Amino acid sequence: MIIRLKDSAKLLGIVIMCACAVLPCALFMNSNKDMARIEHLITEPEVMVVYNATVDSSNVTAAIAGGALALMTIVMLFFYIKNYIDTHKSELGVLKALGYSNFKIAKSFWVFGLSVFTGACIGFGIAFAMMPAFYKQMRSGGVLPDVPLRFNPEMVLFLIIIPTIVFALFAVLYGCFKLKRPALELIRGQDAIKIRRSMKKAVSSKTERHFLQDLKKSTIKRRPLLVFLIGFASFCYADTVQMSLTIRELASDMMAVMMMGIGFALGLTILFVAITAVIKGNNKTIAMMRVFGYSEKECAKAILSGYRPAAAVGFAIGTAYQFGLMYMMINLFFTEEVIGHVDYGFDIPAFITALITFAIIYQIFMKVYTRKINRISLKEVMQED
Repeated sequence: MIIRLKDSAKLLGIVIMCACAVLPCALFMNSNKDMARIEHLITEPEVMVVYNATVDSSNVTAAIAGGALALMTIVMLFFYIKNYIDTHKSELGVLKALGYSNFKIAKSFWVFGLSVFTGACIGFGIAFAMMPAFYKQMRSGGVLPDVPLRFNPEMVLFLIIIPTIVFALFAVLYGCFKLKRPALELIRGQDAIKIRRSMKKAVSSKTERHFLQDLKKSTIKRRPLLVFLIGFASFCYADTVQMSLTIRELASDMMAVMMMGIGFALGLTILFVAITAVIKGNNKTIAMMRVFGYSEKECAKAILSGYRPAAAVGFAIGTAYQFGLMYMMINLFFTEEVIGHVDYGFDIPAFITALITFAIIYQIFMKVYTRKINRISLKEVMQED
């Protein structure tokens, strides 16, 4: 089986996420590597305190940013592979019926690792373009000696080559796991049959709840991963945007702008991927609802509005996570000897700014995709089968 370029082009979300993960990691890891070369030049205890705090905070930032985004990239990769298998069930079932093993089919999924390679290269390139200005900002206080910028080849190994290999292996192994289904089930599209039966049961059920309420709940239950993705989109936005507005007092403007950019990129990308998958996964349901006279607003309410609580919960968790993380970092690494006394508390203006902007962005997404619902044609949907 050959995965077409068209299928690989849909992995834009992973490319952006990997770029966002590698960018801060490359900046801080390369900086720490270069700073290690001037450690022997530091003789004053006060300067050594600043040096150790800078190195420790850089390591923590790189570990948190890189680790969290790496885990999310795995989730996104699994989502894309599952989506690929769901949309190519018949072809995969025919291959299994012809005698192809699960591994023989899944080994071509290594191509999905190329999206990780592409994103890592982009993030690495942007980091090195920013590095001269980043080094200048970090040394602007004049406490630490000037650190010459050097290219450390091991960064390529740790941030590009190893992640690409690891994610390619994850893709193959997960593909093998998801293909452990009878060939006939794949060919017939057993999941689609289950969905139609559950909808039929919901329509004929003699309960007091309205059909749209039942459909909203069944849509959420059938796709829990999408609930997680939408919640995580708001989590990333709340966390990084509020952190960027708060961190300006403790770090440089460049760091604040970088965090703001990462927050916007992650939040919008994950939100786009999740809502697109919601619409595409329910296009037959939407088309049938339109045929039976349901309005554009009613279709959107049944298919899209059920995800609003997930977005609200994700934003709340992101806000709490950001506050807890900043509080911990300030108490552990930003001591009075380094930056003086800091009375850190919850930043209400930053919270309100992030909340209002996210609400506006989320509402724009809902409006755009509500209009897209109106353009779904039953004829086009049936021709896809």
